[in-house]
Amino acid sequence: MNAQVKEFDAKMSKTTDVVANDLGAVRAGRANPAVLEKIVVDYYGTATPINQVGSVSVPEPRTLVIQPWDGSILKAIEKAIQTSDLGINPQNDGKVVRLTFPQLTEERRHELIKQVKKIGEDGKVAIRNIRRDAIDFFKDLKKKSEITEDDLKGMEKEVQTITDAHCKDIDTMVAKKEKELLEV
Repeated sequence: MNAQVKEFDAKMSKTTDVVANDLGAVRAGRANPAVLEKIVVDYYGTATPINQVGSVSVPEPRTLVIQPWDGSILKAIEKAIQTSDLGINPQNDGKVVRLTFPQLTEERRHELIKQVKKIGEDGKVAIRNIRRDAIDFFKDLKKKSEITEDDLKGMEKEVQTITDAHCKDIDTMVAKKEKELLEV
């Protein structure tokens, strides 16, 4: 694999990682600290992720407990969770913030499965856009006579193989998340 193809492969890998993170943030009825990753707290004027202002633990399958290192930000954590799209009401007992995840209704499961499929499809579209950029890049090299027709065909084939592999990875992640949502 030549250096330019590796560069496009690295971009596709980053896209696959983003999809994995986005899928991890989808709430599946079980408590998963990943759902808090996108929620930030105003900590002394700085937007700070929740996992950087305290420890997040999972004492029970459907409960998350956030224990801030600075007790003065309990209210800020509570407010950040309430204003997020998480859809869970936090309980603040003065020392920790508890999040209790309700059982998923059938309707909510189907909404989440649609969301998961959209995340997967968006990731595959991004990967196909990277493939298009790669092929355009190699066609430009061919126009400039920096590579031969055979090199172009080989690189296009290599990029397509990499694209297929990353799309397959995304499909696997989406299927796993769907299964997880249906089992809960």
